[in-house]
Amino acid sequence: MNFHRVAKSLFEAAMLKRLKRTGYAYLGTGSESVAAHSFGVVYAAWLLASLTPEADTTRVIKMALLHDLAEARIGDLNSVNKLYDTVDEERAFSDALSGLPIEEEARELVREYLAQESLEARLVHDADQLDLIVMLKEQKDLGNPYAPRWLSYALRRIQTEIARSLAQAILETDWASWWLDHFVARDEKA
Repeated sequence: MNFHRVAKSLFEAAMLKRLKRTGYAYLGTGSESVAAHSFGVVYAAWLLASLTPEADTTRVIKMALLHDLAEARIGDLNSVNKLYDTVDEERAFSDALSGLPIEEEARELVREYLAQESLEARLVHDADQLDLIVMLKEQKDLGNPYAPRWLSYALRRIQTEIARSLAQAILETDWASWWLDHFVARDEKA
């Protein structure tokens, strides 16, 4: 095994920590790195897979880990950029995975994800949208007037019923309630 090749792959993946998601410039507020987004996608994908008994959870998590790896090479193209720019995402994935001990499995997972034909691929796609919906709901709750319009676009892209149900719950939940409710309940007891 060529450990230097593996080391280079780790540096490439680390690049995602520094690459910013570009859509927030158009939204006007918010910011996150591609790596931060990828974490949210992996977590959402795991949750979706756990709520879908017929899904292969391990496959879903691995696919989610890979879903934006090519962005270290091609950047994060938002919807406006995609109107004018084209990239060879498959080649970027292929080059990124070449020579790694996970190459064969990862290439198959990427092909499956890009084809969007399996349940697992659709769950990862939906996890990608759910992570965006979480961020947009936060921006909406904080007063961004454009977030609701973006939310409607993201909601339309969801493919599975389980993700639609989770998206609805996200929309009905205040972004700060996960921690704020704890303090409210504690203060009411006092």
